[in-house]
Amino acid sequence: MKRNIVIAVVTAAALVGGGTATALAVAGDDDDSTSVTRTDDDRDDRGEERSDDRDGDDDGAVRAAAPGDVTAAEAITAALKHTPGTAVSAELDDGSWEVDVLAEGDTWHTVRIAPDSGKVLGAQKDDEDDAAEVPAALKGASVTAEDAAKAAAAKGTVVSVDLDDDDGGDKGWEAETRASGGDARDWNVDPKTASVTPDRDDD
Repeated sequence: MKRNIVIAVVTAAALVGGGTATALAVAGDDDDSTSVTRTDDDRDDRGEERSDDRDGDDDGAVRAAAPGDVTAAEAITAALKHTPGTAVSAELDDGSWEVDVLAEGDTWHTVRIAPDSGKVLGAQKDDEDDAAEVPAALKGASVTAEDAAKAAAAKGTVVSVDLDDDDGGDKGWEAETRASGGDARDWNVDPKTASVTPDRDDD
């Protein structure tokens, strides 16, 4: 009877503590029963380590493109071939290029492009309400997102291109590049001449 009670108590303690417990009852009469308990928390420790690794966000490793990968300009071309319209931004994020396209009927679409092959991974329609701002920002412009990406590529590996359409700001393209050492720089690309200048807000 005591042996059963010991095992039950040990099992309950293991469940409450979250660890792994092993109970060994030595056979004998009820008065001489002996119990040995070992608690093993290695599983939890390993789980915490794996969780910490997953939580680590190495932005440079995620977004920096390796030599030979699909460029920002190529990703934009592939996205527009799949979804015709005006490319407004392209960003290398979460293992793929994400290209935002303002298509016919002022509908927004996000097209995902594989960075190693240039294939379309998927596309979805987005609910955005700022379609009118794009033509206003590009009024008189001759430089497309693809052109801006090509121009900024002279400064490093382009990991993002975006149309700056904020009221009161300088209209044009913004690009982010990564040098071979991983250093990030922000650039402004003139929407009429494609000239590339350092972003004044870049520290």
